[in-house]
Amino acid sequence: MKAWRIVAGSQIAGLKLVDETPKALGPHDVRVRPRAAALNFRDLMVINGWYPAVSKDALVPGSDAAGEVVETGSAVTRLKVGDRVATSFFPDWIEGQPTRAKLATALGGGGAGVLTQDLVLNENALVKSPAHLDDAQAATLSCAGVTAWRALFEVGQIKPGQTVVLLGTGGVSIWALQLAKAAGARVIITSSSDEKLARARSLGADDTINYKTTPDWDNEVIQRTSGTGADLVLEVGGSQTIMKSIAATRLGGTVAVIGAVSGPGAALEPMSLIGSSVRLQGIYVGSREMHEQLARFVEVAGIRPVVDSVFAFEELPQACGHFLGGKHFGKVVVSIHP
Repeated sequence: MKAWRIVAGSQIAGLKLVDETPKALGPHDVRVRPRAAALNFRDLMVINGWYPAVSKDALVPGSDAAGEVVETGSAVTRLKVGDRVATSFFPDWIEGQPTRAKLATALGGGGAGVLTQDLVLNENALVKSPAHLDDAQAATLSCAGVTAWRALFEVGQIKPGQTVVLLGTGGVSIWALQLAKAAGARVIITSSSDEKLARARSLGADDTINYKTTPDWDNEVIQRTSGTGADLVLEVGGSQTIMKSIAATRLGGTVAVIGAVSGPGAALEPMSLIGSSVRLQGIYVGSREMHEQLARFVEVAGIRPVVDSVFAFEELPQACGHFLGGKHFGKVVVSIHP
C-alpha cells in the first residue's frame, strides 16, 4: 500500500508518496479502508514547519479521514466490519475536559496520520459516519465540523435568535454557518469576495460584509445589530483581526479563537477586555463525544457539509497548493480509495 510522508517543515515539495507494509492489528485495533481525507490549515502548518509536530522523522500527515471498517482486532466491541466511520482528531480525548495527555496523540502531527491507503487505529479513535453523507463529506466532521460545534454550542452556548459572526468562508466558517442556521441563530459572515458572500447567503447567511470594501467591518457589525454587537465571534484571522473581533462582540459576549491565518503576534489591549467583559476562549478541535453529538445533529438536521473540491490521492501536493491559494469555499478533500 502507499502513503504520503513528509519531514515537517520541508514544504509541499517535500511530500513523498512511498510504499509501506500494512500494520498488524492489536486486539483493540480496527483496520479502515479510507476513502477520503479532508485537509485543514493545520496540515499546511505541519508541512511548512509552522506547527510543533512531535516527530522529527518523516511523518504521515492528515487528521481527517472517512471510510469503511474492513478488519477488527479480537477484542473490538465498538465497531464491526462494514461500518462507515470517520477519525476522531484526538484518539485519546474521549470526553470531559482536555488534558495534555489527551491532546498529545492528535492525528497527523507525528503519530498516526490518515493520508495512507491502509489506516489502523484503536477502536476508540473512530466515530460512525452519518448515513446520508458520502465519505468526502463525512471526513470534514473530524476537525472543522467538531471545531465549529464546540465553538458554537460547547463554548458559545448559542441560542435561537442570537447573533454569530464568522470570518471568511473556509471550512470551519462554512460548517459554523450551516450549524448555526440549523439551530436558529442569526449569522453575519465576512469575505473579500462578493461571489463567496453570495454563496454564503444561499446557505442561509442573514448578513454579509465584504471586508475589503468595508475594512471597519467591526463597526458594521455593531450597526447591523442595532448597537449591541454579536453574541459570539469565531475568530480565525489572528493578528489582523483579533482586536476587530473583540470590538464586534457585545458586552459579556464571547470570541472563540480558532485560528491565525493572517499570522501570529497580535498585540492584545487588556482594557478592550476589561471594559467589554468579553471572554476570549481558545478552541483546539474537541473530543470524540463532541464528534458523536455533531454526527447525530447533522443526521437529524439533514446537513450536508460543503466540499469545495476533490483531488486524487496522487494529487495531494496540488490539493495543498489549492488550499494555500485561499480560493476555496468550504473543504478541500483528497480521494484515497474512490
